[in-house]
Amino acid sequence: MNDEKDLTNITNEPDRLNNDMDDDFNQGGKESFEELFQESLRQPTVGEIVEGVVVQIDPDYVLVNIGYKSEGCIPLNEFMDENGQLTVKVGDAVKVYFEKKENIRGYIVLSRKKAEREQVWVHIEEAVDSGALVEGKVVANVKGGLTVDIGVPAFLPASQVDVRPIGNLEKLIGQSFQFKVVKVNKKRGNVVLSRRAILEEERDKLKSDTLTTLTEGQIREGIVKNITDYGAFIDLGGIDGLLHIVDMSWRKLSHPSEILKIGETVSVKVLKYDKEKEKISLGIKQTIPDPWLDVESKYHIGDRIVGTVVSLADYGAFVSLEEGVEGLVHVSEMSWTKRIRHPSDVLKVGDEVAAEVLGVDVPSRRISLGLKQIQMNPWTVIGDKYPVGTKIEGQIKNVTDFGVFIGVEDGIDGLVHVSDMSWTKRIKHPSELYSKGQIVQAVVLNIDPENERLSLGIKQLVPDPWNEIPEKYKPGTKVKGKVTSVTDFGIFLEIEEGIEGLIHVSELSQEKVATPKGFAAVDDEIEAMVLNIDPVEKKIALSIKAIAVSDSRGDFASFGNFQGEATSNLGELLKEEMKKK
Repeated sequence: MNDEKDLTNITNEPDRLNNDMDDDFNQGGKESFEELFQESLRQPTVGEIVEGVVVQIDPDYVLVNIGYKSEGCIPLNEFMDENGQLTVKVGDAVKVYFEKKENIRGYIVLSRKKAEREQVWVHIEEAVDSGALVEGKVVANVKGGLTVDIGVPAFLPASQVDVRPIGNLEKLIGQSFQFKVVKVNKKRGNVVLSRRAILEEERDKLKSDTLTTLTEGQIREGIVKNITDYGAFIDLGGIDGLLHIVDMSWRKLSHPSEILKIGETVSVKVLKYDKEKEKISLGIKQTIPDPWLDVESKYHIGDRIVGTVVSLADYGAFVSLEEGVEGLVHVSEMSWTKRIRHPSDVLKVGDEVAAEVLGVDVPSRRISLGLKQIQMNPWTVIGDKYPVGTKIEGQIKNVTDFGVFIGVEDGIDGLVHVSDMSWTKRIKHPSELYSKGQIVQAVVLNIDPENERLSLGIKQLVPDPWNEIPEKYKPGTKVKGKVTSVTDFGIFLEIEEGIEGLIHVSELSQEKVATPKGFAAVDDEIEAMVLNIDPVEKKIALSIKAIAVSDSRGDFASFGNFQGEATSNLGELLKEEMKKK
């Protein structure tokens, strides 16, 4: 029985072996040994992509077995990566392109690069039909767009790079993205891509999700997409909201770029949302409490504070006291003594300064500050340092039509009015005597600390010569002098430096003289007699005629009678004419 059983097993062994082989091949994905046998008889054809095994690697070539009657030969560089490193080893399976049956050395000619390229084209054509995305790297900037490597060179038009125009396409070179294939022409080797289509689809989905959950009063995160003079556009997720400059900070901003930059993420509050027009107004400052609510209790007139200069204007400097609270230092409150034309003369943005609170106006959101109040006002002690009558010496800082300003000490100038420059000289303009930069002496005449004025005098350095004139030139005294001017009503005679007298036309001669012109000329020396002196008005009446009368009568007593008559006739005329002069 056992022998019969063994014989049966031997008889059935071929069938069992066939079944076992079929099972093995079925596990490998083949239907049967027959199918495998038939496939082994099939030989690849030129232009076909086949799979082979690397059997040998030489210095210049890689040999690949694809089951053909001879092995294929492929240049080694087709297996090198961009860094020059070999990417295969013996035993690796690779897909290759059957390019030629045999070369002169008896090897079939294969190409891995062509196989990869063909596979890429297959993938590209499938992507066009299915809408699938392809991965690519931007490699160059060309006319009208960019060149993208997706396995084969492809063209990305500038209009399809992003949903918004990108000014500098160069910055995208070297970056990898996903693209949608919009046009293919394999014969010409043309592929046109779009990144914008993907972004628009993503944006539309994000927009739909955002608008579904968006409500007024929400605090959301967004990305700064664009900055303008009046505000910034924030991407909330597929839709932009406007963040106006007045809603960016509780403090005053000159430009949004002071606190924002493109690409940064910010927290914003939805202030208004118009669903129909899909318009969204946003605010940053509304995400924090208004600091001005506590200003009145924190800052009082007379308080001394420390702040940072954040901006300068023609009229003053803005100083940050805390986030969202600024005070203004007006240009007039920067120095007790210096005439500051612009705040930049003493301050710059970023300076830390100490100041005194001069005023707080919460409804108007204004705090007035003063820098000079931190220091003692020199005008309050100027009277102690320079009492009236003090002689000072300084440099002329400025010359004007009405006088000269002399520097008394740093920032404090005193004015010498033109009327206080000389006791005797008639000065039409101060520049006749003085020039800017000149060192002069003067006397303190008056101090007005309230109006910050200091009056000086130069003529007061010497006694007033008119105090001695009445004693020096009594009526009847004969004097000699030089003619300084000839007018229609008389001749002016300088009897000493700066002291002039008037010889009225009626006092030129005993005979009637119609006009002084022709009687004497400028610089002529003339002798005359003093008729009268008015020290208050600083006027001297002279007469040539009186000398002749005195000589003819021979005594001064007779002149006394004449002088009385002459002065009575001459008094009013002299007064009026000298006023004119």
